[in-house]
Amino acid sequence: MPETSNTNPAEIASQRALDEVFRCIRERKSFRLEAGAGAGKTYSLVKALQLIINEYGDQLIRRHQKVACITYTNVATEEITKRTDGHPAVQASTIHSFCWELCKNFQATLRSEVMKISQLAEKINDVGGIGAQRISYDLGYRRVTNLEIFLHHDDVLTLMMALMENSKFRRILITKFPVLFIDEYQDTDENFAKSIIRNFVEPGNGPLVGLFGDSWQKIYRTGAGLIEHTNLQLIRKEANFRSTSTIVDILNRIRTDLPQQTSDSAAVGSAKVYHSNGFTGQRRTGGHWGGDLPADDAHQYLIALRSKLANAGWDFSPQNTKILMLTHNVLAAEQYYSQILGVFEYNDSLLKKEDPHIAFLADTVEPACAAFTAGKYGEMFSVIGRKLGRLSSFGDKRDWTRNMQRLVELRTTGTIGDVINLLKETRKPMLPDTVFKTEKKLAEAKREEIDGSRTLRQIELLRTIPYSELIALADFINDHTPFSTKHGVKGAEFENVLVVLGRGWNQYNWSQFLEWFPNRYPASKEESYVRNRNLFYVASSRAKRNLALLFTQELSQVALNTLDSWFGATNVSVFNPE
Repeated sequence: MPETSNTNPAEIASQRALDEVFRCIRERKSFRLEAGAGAGKTYSLVKALQLIINEYGDQLIRRHQKVACITYTNVATEEITKRTDGHPAVQASTIHSFCWELCKNFQATLRSEVMKISQLAEKINDVGGIGAQRISYDLGYRRVTNLEIFLHHDDVLTLMMALMENSKFRRILITKFPVLFIDEYQDTDENFAKSIIRNFVEPGNGPLVGLFGDSWQKIYRTGAGLIEHTNLQLIRKEANFRSTSTIVDILNRIRTDLPQQTSDSAAVGSAKVYHSNGFTGQRRTGGHWGGDLPADDAHQYLIALRSKLANAGWDFSPQNTKILMLTHNVLAAEQYYSQILGVFEYNDSLLKKEDPHIAFLADTVEPACAAFTAGKYGEMFSVIGRKLGRLSSFGDKRDWTRNMQRLVELRTTGTIGDVINLLKETRKPMLPDTVFKTEKKLAEAKREEIDGSRTLRQIELLRTIPYSELIALADFINDHTPFSTKHGVKGAEFENVLVVLGRGWNQYNWSQFLEWFPNRYPASKEESYVRNRNLFYVASSRAKRNLALLFTQELSQVALNTLDSWFGATNVSVFNPE
């Protein structure tokens, strides 16, 4: 018989943590809620906001004040707004929107500070220097005219940090927002987090600060990670409403400082590890590929294990099962973008869209084409940017329609270079400065200049690849497929999860991580250890019922011993495709 809410261990642990959050709010004491995977962190955040609305909402409205709730994504912002019924005492926004809303009225200070940003200073000098231009923030593209200076996303945070050193600015922030909640605190910009602690938490004279998140789920390099201070009350939410006890028990053995209680101890699940140590062929060597299976063999291992799990009852439909690829060995073959993968030296940089061409095509061109095809023209211009595209006449509408139709058709038949050439001609959408300048350099460069420049060589090769590969890559990056890397799954959950762990990421080495666990890593390698640990934890905690790990990387005996201690020796086995 399932536990009731009165006896449910997860519910009891959750309520205990929520009571502590409520006490901190009523006593105006800043706090950090540490909520592990599946704990229901967003539920606690919403409950905290609802308490403030119910007990202090009218007072905040009378004083023209709000609770600031900073989220990591626009999706999270919309969710918070929806779950608080859009109450006027709550302002949920991303960190960039929050910072810009506060900064934008300090135009004089902004004009002096932008010259300290080298990428902007160069563009400003190109138009004759700083004058009375208005500092603006729209899509995050740096652009400078005689009338306006457009900021990059990073510039907004840089300027916010500068203004935070101004006492008048801090007073305005405190007056407008007497309560500041930060969702997914571990992923918040590190400098922003340090500034909040230094200027508000440490002196104890700022807004009530509430941090909601999980330091073990920090998987982005720019995030703050663990935030600790004696003036921050630590509240541990020791609950797991996601996974069966089989999986939760493993998570508790991995993470002993935050033991979780399950919501249904009778639910049946499975957690197994399959490794490739029985492989007798030649493994890959060199750099960040060392010890992994050759690509074709890794692909066969995945196919064979999928078949085995399907025969055991796994439903591999995308809505029920997620395959998390913590490797690059089989990703490209599965996703049909192998030629693009061969162009770039660092695969993880590619999938994080650090290359301006990839970022523009994946984040602007593809969403814009999807919106156009669906007839959602407002959404299309939201992606492209209102200031970069307007329909002020029938002729404008006709031109946009004709050129977008050409773009949509060319995507299926042409190369990446063909698409870029079309956008140079139509400027619908317009190429960002970084892409335009690289294209200009490539067009004007001599052969020896191209051969001597990694960037120009990469873009020259990229232009020759069918654009269909870029579509497949964008779909993968933006999580429209059954496969994922780390970037699309944090916070998500699935009935079954198959995690493929191998090499190809220069930041990750799974055998080494397992050898170092829990505290055997060299002092100089702590950052690397934490990065590997966090990603392993995030991937392993997505499953609700069934979890399987497939290691295509060869594992040492010490690494296998670690897995045995977590999963049990009977659940760790060598796997050979038949």
